Amino acid sequence: MKFALFTLMMTLCVHNLQPRASAISLFSKSLHKAPAATATCSLEDAHAMIKAAALKHNVPAAFVQSIVAAESNFDSTVVSSRGAIGLMQLMPALAMEYGVDPRIPEQNIDGGTRYLKVLIQRYQKSRDWLRRTIAAYNAGPGMVDKYRGVPPFKETRTYVARVLTYYRQFQKQG
Repeated sequence: MKFALFTLMMTLCVHNLQPRASAISLFSKSLHKAPAATATCSLEDAHAMIKAAALKHNVPAAFVQSIVAAESNFDSTVVSSRGAIGLMQLMPALAMEYGVDPRIPEQNIDGGTRYLKVLIQRYQKSRDWLRRTIAAYNAGPGMVDKYRGVPPFKETRTYVARVLTYYRQFQKQG
């Protein structure tokens, strides 16, 4: 029954939602847990894609670079033990929500930058909005809201400090 329902949903989606086909294929691949090839890109290409996405979504390029540095060290082929994919380490569910294929570097950066913009807008009225945004990218906005700031998790606190260090470095580089 589940397979028949899944097949019907996939058929309807493929025929009615062509722009979301990449996200749908992601969903079907994640169900099979088959490893998918991830496109590679050079460091120069990654920086160019970051600048383009940052401009498109009105997010400082140095901020996006700092997230990419902390998440993947600019390696587009990285897949975490938790299933996060690519340069900005997008989880498959988030990638699907944003209609991007996280294995394609340009889409990964675009989806991650759009998500950063959403987080910035969510926390922009807080006095520590930048730290909250970074923490939410790592631990999720639910945890940041629950703890009314950076959650008390060592991993998240270390991540926030690392991203802020990268951010200062990239700002200086201009």
